[in-house]
Amino acid sequence: MSRVLALRDAIREGMSEEMRRDDSVFLMGEEVAEYNGAYKVSKGMLDEFGARRVVDTPIAELGFAGIGVGAAMNGLRPVVEFMTWNFAVLAFDQIVNNAAKTLSQSAGEFNCPIVFRGPSGAAGQLAQQHSQTFEAWLANCPGLKVISCIDPADSKGLIKSAIRDNDPICMMESEQFYNLEGEVPDGEYLTPIGKAAVRREGTDVTIVSFNKMMLVANAAADQLAKEGISAEVIDLRTIRPLDHETIVNSVKKTNRIVVVDESWPYAGISSEITYQIQKYAFDYLDAPVVRVNAPDVSLPYAAAYVEAYMPNPKKVIDAVKTVMYR
Repeated sequence: MSRVLALRDAIREGMSEEMRRDDSVFLMGEEVAEYNGAYKVSKGMLDEFGARRVVDTPIAELGFAGIGVGAAMNGLRPVVEFMTWNFAVLAFDQIVNNAAKTLSQSAGEFNCPIVFRGPSGAAGQLAQQHSQTFEAWLANCPGLKVISCIDPADSKGLIKSAIRDNDPICMMESEQFYNLEGEVPDGEYLTPIGKAAVRREGTDVTIVSFNKMMLVANAAADQLAKEGISAEVIDLRTIRPLDHETIVNSVKKTNRIVVVDESWPYAGISSEITYQIQKYAFDYLDAPVVRVNAPDVSLPYAAAYVEAYMPNPKKVIDAVKTVMYR
């Protein structure tokens, strides 16, 4: 059996289940308690768990991220919510220099079981400083795991897996799609970290994406099907560790691949996937890998520029036709 839940409700359900299961789990962040969360992800959690386990923080990302890291090193399992990952740049010293390095710096004596979560990526006309994607930034750092998903069922399963994991994990969400609804299974379940999902079977081309760009990829696949092109669509779900095996197996079947990535093209996730494909599936390719990224500039404010900047189904369809020589 299953129910239809919005993304925000699925994430909240996952966190709440883990807090009921394990007293060492707690939530902290800006407006998570009295205001029920900036995006209402934590709605009602203060009433259930109390102020000791749902903790409002000052607007001081570096400070409360450090408190979370210290709590994790001392046996607790914090979930730290950033109002947006754009603000969390201030906390990267704690995430990259402390959380990610705790295990190696202590020669395996200490773990840092902490989850940092919040929305990443563009959300319309929010201008340059509030429209960045951070998956590639964080995935570049050894010691961190990075998950990025908007499917409600998988997001619930991933947050539960992340809370139970002994490594620091960064969970990237989408400000625009907290209302996105989907079927969420009843009962206890976990979504494995490090495993991609084949959302649509196909034979002519592989389309790989993650987070809200999955909506773009799926829309493109629908239109391509009307034109007689069968696209296999893969949702990465986890950025680090990357499930290159699922991607490679798909390319061995379709012989062509398009990677859709909202972030800038230079040194991004799409670049890494392109490298993995040429390393493990070069002989199977019938065309060079094509990427669909945002332009290599900061996102402007004007609505017309936002529309032109973002990857969209037409750009993906054009890329697919390029690799199919149409």
